[in-house]
Amino acid sequence: MASSILILLWVADELSFDSFHDNANDLSQVWVNAKFDGSVSTYNSVPYPTYTEIRSADSRIKNTCVTNWGGTSLLALGETRFKKKSYYVSEEYLEMFRFPLVQGDAATVLDDPASIVLTEATAQALFGDENAMGQIIRVDNNTDLKVTGILKNIPSNSSFEFDCLISHKQLESQDWFKDEGASWDNYSFQVFAELQPGTLKEEVDGNLKDFLASKGQIDIVREMFLHALPEWRLYSNFENGKISGGRMDYVQGFSLIAIFVLVIACINFMNLATARSERRAREVGVRKSVGSRRHELIIQFLGESVLITLLAFVIALFLVELSLPLYNNLTEKKLFLDYSNPMFWALSLLVVVIIGVISGSYPALYLSAFSAVRVLKGRVIEGRSAASPRKVLVVVQFLVSMLLIISTFVITEQISYVKQRDLGYSQENLITIPFTDDIGKNFKVIKQELVSSGAVASITRSNSPITEVYSNNFLDWPGKPKDQKVVFITIATEQDYTKTMGIKVLEGRDFIDDRDSTSVLVNQAAVDVMGLDHVIGTKVGYWGNENRSTIVGVIENVTMGSPYRSASPMFVTYVPSWSNAVTLRLEATTDISGAMAKVENVFKKYNPAYPFEYTFVDQEFAKKFATINLISTLSRMFAVLAIIITGLGLFGLASFMAEQRTKEIGIRKVMGASVTSLVTLITKEFSWLVIIALVLASPITWWLMTKWFLSRYAYRIDFPWWTLLLGGAIALVFALLIVGTQALKAATANPANSLRSE
Repeated sequence: MASSILILLWVADELSFDSFHDNANDLSQVWVNAKFDGSVSTYNSVPYPTYTEIRSADSRIKNTCVTNWGGTSLLALGETRFKKKSYYVSEEYLEMFRFPLVQGDAATVLDDPASIVLTEATAQALFGDENAMGQIIRVDNNTDLKVTGILKNIPSNSSFEFDCLISHKQLESQDWFKDEGASWDNYSFQVFAELQPGTLKEEVDGNLKDFLASKGQIDIVREMFLHALPEWRLYSNFENGKISGGRMDYVQGFSLIAIFVLVIACINFMNLATARSERRAREVGVRKSVGSRRHELIIQFLGESVLITLLAFVIALFLVELSLPLYNNLTEKKLFLDYSNPMFWALSLLVVVIIGVISGSYPALYLSAFSAVRVLKGRVIEGRSAASPRKVLVVVQFLVSMLLIISTFVITEQISYVKQRDLGYSQENLITIPFTDDIGKNFKVIKQELVSSGAVASITRSNSPITEVYSNNFLDWPGKPKDQKVVFITIATEQDYTKTMGIKVLEGRDFIDDRDSTSVLVNQAAVDVMGLDHVIGTKVGYWGNENRSTIVGVIENVTMGSPYRSASPMFVTYVPSWSNAVTLRLEATTDISGAMAKVENVFKKYNPAYPFEYTFVDQEFAKKFATINLISTLSRMFAVLAIIITGLGLFGLASFMAEQRTKEIGIRKVMGASVTSLVTLITKEFSWLVIIALVLASPITWWLMTKWFLSRYAYRIDFPWWTLLLGGAIALVFALLIVGTQALKAATANPANSLRSE
């Protein structure tokens, strides 16, 4: 019960995301289904004008807001400086998303372009106990903003994670936005809609479907729709324009594991209660002889079962409290038992009664069926028919245990397979540093000093770090069919990109200098898509570029986004001004800290306003496995737990059966049977049960792992059939060890002791 409570705490937290917004059911994000190249691509980036224009598309759209994609901002107050998570949001944001304000009015708090809203923790960090309202903060070393509101700290179960909100008008005032930000062709913004209460989003979707086409977006078929807030966390995967799952798959999977663990434990109770039936047979006989009816006996036994379950629940709560610190560290959550919530106690009582009744039902029906006459005459010895239901339950236990064990092996193999794939670049000593305006102004000097220091082998800048994809675009090339639209990952950089990243140039060359402003590189996946025999020198176009650029090099496929997907087509363009990250490779050294000290000195010299921050690429890439690593760890834990619980029940059942056959074993020994033959006699019955469980578990596990788990990954293993044999072998050895110890104990006992009473 303790393990099931821990699982369900995680499940409840996942299901609770964003539920604190009292209008959560009315909030949605605007998404797009783009139909091209024979498939449907679904994404949540839309043109900026969508923010205001869709209000006129359907009168049931109550309000809209626009945001950027979130990031970090430098907040400075005198010498106090912090990098904090931030969003640029339009003035409607806090009217739609009901994050509680401690100070300020949600309707006006972001109206001023020079406004900033802080969380309580951020305000405390900057101002201490002083009132932050009306104070001026310098943001990103270039803009002074006034604190116009204080928010309560953002709950951990929020899809939006931030420390401050900045008026979106700050972005709208920048040159890049004035040039291209408001274009219908620029899909770079997030737009959210609030519907009138009670409105079905599916009805609004009908009016939004052709919205983009009405605005001249007819180069490809784009259909707009709303993705409801309650589905963001749990249903984030789309396939052919339809929701195809997400974290809800894991929520359902672990809910089943919680149920499986309880079922295994309930089966233990049933088996042991019925196996020990002889000890209560006379009680049943006496009660029936003095007038007790069967239903009264059933109620008595069920009451005992519920009482035992209640006691187990109390102990389970104690175990959960002991385990929560470690469990929270593992799951990276802040889970707790809310004893003040009446719903917690109501559900707990309901679960206790249900488990008590389920686990006690079979023993109650079995025991209450004893005949008073037969019992009081001493004839209650069980036959084979009485043991058959227990065997079925043992098979069910091992089936569930093997399902968990085999599934854990498959998950582990998939993780290992993905982690060992060739990424197309080298992560060794590769470091990413956030880009700033000061770094951009001094980049050539920074690069020269770092290389001259001997600490850095190579350095470059780009529009995204090597572990992320920030931009996708279409590419035109000679001979491309007019109706073919292929999305290409787009990297903007300068010279030394392939050298720094350790990417192999398969054909042609890398960028040399500013003369390559009309040159591009493409990866092997792009070459495969284009289907050209001779790529080098081919003229291509992008961003409506009439003056075609020239392909000067072909590079190896690089895994930048999801490690579970096949390599996507990519082109690399020479645009140094479009930069969001600096990447450098340290010289091979054992003194990493010494090398980083030299790097830090250079950046502090030319970027003094910002704290020196960096991430190792291999560590950042490892974060992509956070969810599946958690799933794997929890699966291993509960698979081990399941087999242990099964073993406990098997231990009790085996000891009882050995005790039942004490006289039989004594007679066999007197007749000359060896210890080995006696142990084999007792253990083979259980061995067959495990083998039957394996036969039944194999097709079920194969179906679950191939259809439910592996199918979600484009880059995946084939189902490893050896896991079935290994899982079965582990269960069989475990069962034989448990049963064998009891069989050996019975087989080595002195037969004179068991036959003395005959």
